[in-house]
Amino acid sequence: MKLKGIELIGEYTIVYFTESFRIFDENDNEIYSENLNRFWIKRKFDEYNNKIYFENSDGYWVKREFDKNNNQIYYENSKGIIENNRLIKELTVEQIEKLLGCAIKIIK
Repeated sequence: MKLKGIELIGEYTIVYFTESFRIFDENDNEIYSENLNRFWIKRKFDEYNNKIYFENSDGYWVKREFDKNNNQIYYENSKGIIENNRLIKELTVEQIEKLLGCAIKIIK
């Protein structure tokens, strides 16, 4: 079943208030909320209840990754902020050029 574009598989709790409603997953994580002004928030959680994704109706979003010890190892948001603490660094050509202080050319 889909509700507000969210695929609901399993058991969920929907709580209605006078001016809003919220959807909770089986682990009591709030995965969606919306108010009368149509402002909404979506959240996704991993199997360890770490919040791995957040998005709202204003277009702001956050992505996170966690290691096996539940430590945050990656953070990125829609404003361009990236914090990468993974063991393997993922860099764009522009980021490599900035680190090296010169332009590079990718060859095959």
